[in-house]
Amino acid sequence: MDADLVTLSESIAAAALASASQHKVLIATAESCTGGWAAQAITHTAGSSEWFERGFVTYSNEAKIEMLGIRPVTLEKHGAVSQEIAAEMAEGALKYSNAMISLSITGIAGPTGGSPGKPVGTVCFAWCRTGEKATADTVIFAGNREEIRRQAVIYALQGLLKRIGTT
Repeated sequence: MDADLVTLSESIAAAALASASQHKVLIATAESCTGGWAAQAITHTAGSSEWFERGFVTYSNEAKIEMLGIRPVTLEKHGAVSQEIAAEMAEGALKYSNAMISLSITGIAGPTGGSPGKPVGTVCFAWCRTGEKATADTVIFAGNREEIRRQAVIYALQGLLKRIGTT
């Protein structure tokens, strides 16, 4: 794993926590392909317990349904790696926590699991604030499994930082 990417993710997370502190918001994460790395990057910063409320690692579809309230019909129609599921994950993270803003990550980190429509490296993200609909995005990252996951964490945290600043 590239040490520069680790440092970058931790510095973005620290900036997000500083912004959360300034804006007095609690953060929640809902992660699939990153397995809790965004939450780990956030909690790496001392004092994070003041602004990080909780993280959900929902790797299986069943976990997404049980822990975040994802609708099975959404999974059937769009698949686990979709903006629709990412949005429901972010909204579920708020519903099942005391947070005011959330991020979600779901994707195909590889090396297998891709398809022509959703190649390895496809990652869907969403961010949601209390009382609002989630906004979602999809990015196709290049690299091996670890590189894809780390890039996904950085992208998600950058999106979180941007959205906290608009509270």
